[in-house]
Amino acid sequence: MTIREHNGVGKVTWKAEPDAHDYPAAASYLSLIAPGAQAGDLVGQLQTASLEHYKAKDMLRASGLPLLPPDNPHVAADLAKVKNNKALSPVLLIRGDLTLGIALQIADGYHRVCASYHLDENTDIPCRIADHPGSRVSALAAAVGGDLVNDSR
Repeated sequence: MTIREHNGVGKVTWKAEPDAHDYPAAASYLSLIAPGAQAGDLVGQLQTASLEHYKAKDMLRASGLPLLPPDNPHVAADLAKVKNNKALSPVLLIRGDLTLGIALQIADGYHRVCASYHLDENTDIPCRIADHPGSRVSALAAAVGGDLVNDSR
């Protein structure tokens, strides 16, 4: 588990791995924006991806999604979990591509990102991230045998 302190607000505890039910939720969302086989491939990538960390504010900016208010029922439920010292599940992301105008997709965990932002916009959120199949990163990874690693963090 990863624990992040938040200037007297409390602790956000993160599970070491996403919950099993997060993957079907991600597949359901992804099937709305990608063909079924492609959505399945992306979920497969998420299941084997290494855990990375990105800031809540950066996830929201890269996705273009609005910050949901703390009284949103799902955000409030996640804030209550934090207050009760219950660990949150890492989020599942599909990397965007700036050169193609493709935004980051939060495949599962949007409410957890918003809850974390309300506690501290600089919260480091653990995530698993897969590359969009049409992205240049994905094409480059295929060309070099899939050995690209984000070592900029």
